[in-house]
Amino acid sequence: MRQARRRADLTQQQLADRAGTTQSAIARLESGRTSPSFDQVIRLIRLCGYRLDVALDPYDDSDVAQAEALLKLPVDERFDRMYAGIAFAEELREAYRKAVAT
Repeated sequence: MRQARRRADLTQQQLADRAGTTQSAIARLESGRTSPSFDQVIRLIRLCGYRLDVALDPYDDSDVAQAEALLKLPVDERFDRMYAGIAFAEELREAYRKAVAT
């Protein structure tokens, strides 16, 4: 809410006037001393000229599974994979440099 107010270049008093409340009420909300309802946050953000979009995205823990699989490997094999990744990145960088130079 504070970010929306600041982006809109509004003072707490100006937002309070738009919302029909007091500057101190806005200050309490922004400081976390009071907990607004979700609907109240949406309303105040709209009064700043913005909208809040909330989305539910599926959780993807594939990175955790990959890390756990790597941890099961012996240390020397993990280092080999790391060095192979570095070598691959260096090859890509060199190919990019050549492509840009032409």
